[in-house]
Amino acid sequence: MEKIIDTTNAFLVDEFEADADLIKPEANLKEVLDLDSLDYIDLVVALESNFHFKVQPGDFLPLVTFNDFYNYIHAQIQKKEAA
Repeated sequence: MEKIIDTTNAFLVDEFEADADLIKPEANLKEVLDLDSLDYIDLVVALESNFHFKVQPGDFLPLVTFNDFYNYIHAQIQKKEAA
């Protein structure tokens, strides 16, 4: 899980210019990243290229905190490895 968090935070800071100090597990994902609809497309591409799984439409709807986001990534990796 630590690798997921480190990788995710690195591309959020590098590609989305997120403030690393604001990226905390309990922080609100949408408020901190302040992404528009095009940014979400870029986020999907970044996830798929960094973690090698396919993001489905609507996957981000239930995600509120960064911890939710990390858990989502972890669950998708687990599904991929189990297949």
